[in-house]
Amino acid sequence: MKVLFVFYVPSGGMDTINRLRCQELRKYGIEASCLYFAWGAGMQNQADFPIYITNQDAEIKQILDAGQYDVIVVTTDHKSFPRFRQLGYTGKFVLEIQGYGPREVARRQLTEAVPYVNAYASALLNPCTPHITALFQELFPNIPKFNIPNCFNTEAFTYRPMNKLTHPVIAWLGRMEDNKNWREFLNIGHQMSYYVPNLVMWMFEDANLSIPSEREQFDKMVADLQLHNRLLLFSNVPNVEMQYYFSAVGDSGGFMCNTSKVEGGPLSVLEAMSCKCPVLATHSDGVALTIRHNITGKNYTLGQVSQAVAEGLNLIYDNELREKIRENALQMLKNEFNPHTYCVSFIDMLNHI
Repeated sequence: MKVLFVFYVPSGGMDTINRLRCQELRKYGIEASCLYFAWGAGMQNQADFPIYITNQDAEIKQILDAGQYDVIVVTTDHKSFPRFRQLGYTGKFVLEIQGYGPREVARRQLTEAVPYVNAYASALLNPCTPHITALFQELFPNIPKFNIPNCFNTEAFTYRPMNKLTHPVIAWLGRMEDNKNWREFLNIGHQMSYYVPNLVMWMFEDANLSIPSEREQFDKMVADLQLHNRLLLFSNVPNVEMQYYFSAVGDSGGFMCNTSKVEGGPLSVLEAMSCKCPVLATHSDGVALTIRHNITGKNYTLGQVSQAVAEGLNLIYDNELREKIRENALQMLKNEFNPHTYCVSFIDMLNHI
């Protein structure tokens, strides 16, 4: 069976998700490829399966005709359905939602998608994100729905022992946009620095996707909080190298901080866990499935910076709890997000549609 995964741009979590599942599904006889409509920084990451970059109808038609795909999984872009039909594709469509950001955006986009889904889609797919699952049930009562947690290979992306840093590091990963909530991370780091004077902050982003107005506000806030001497900004680090950064953060006594307002199933949290880097995160939909407070990580209430600081300090100074969280998170990752489980569930979806 042949599957094509479609998204706007290969960057961040979607690049990681698609590379992982294309590699893993091949072990089960599924020939998978990817189509993106524009170039993205994820193209620097190695792949041993076809990846196409084009938004030209003639080129897309050639890809569809040559590929003879049984199923096309389109992430987010429901308007691709009629476009691909007009280009001659006759197979089945699946609409996948990995996340829209704010809940109101998700509702608005999925409401707009109703006629497209009803006319073209054979199934709906999401990584067990509660608010997306609820919207699927409300808006698409008659379309088959599949909730499959994203897979993760803990052997390929794993803890890498490094020379231990002499200062604790807190890390953040995301786009410079409101939903990723970089402002809260800066405030958390600023307030924690009063208790941990040698604290260092690492922020990982894709500068190509930065919103100019957000960038201006970011620079101003860094200056206002006088964070220049403790903040390091990294752009477009190759995915394979992130395991070294996460491992270094974990061994430094620090943690990854996910401040997002709403999340689907962020791969960055799983990546950190696999590298024994504890995670402090807002109690948002998709993240809440993996971060079980004081068991596999730590939660805090969105907007409650003082609470985040208290939980962060607890992670840094309570070594026994910290080690328990690191080990529990890694074990959960192996049990609940393993590639075999994902592939079996994905193939079950293909067989049912």
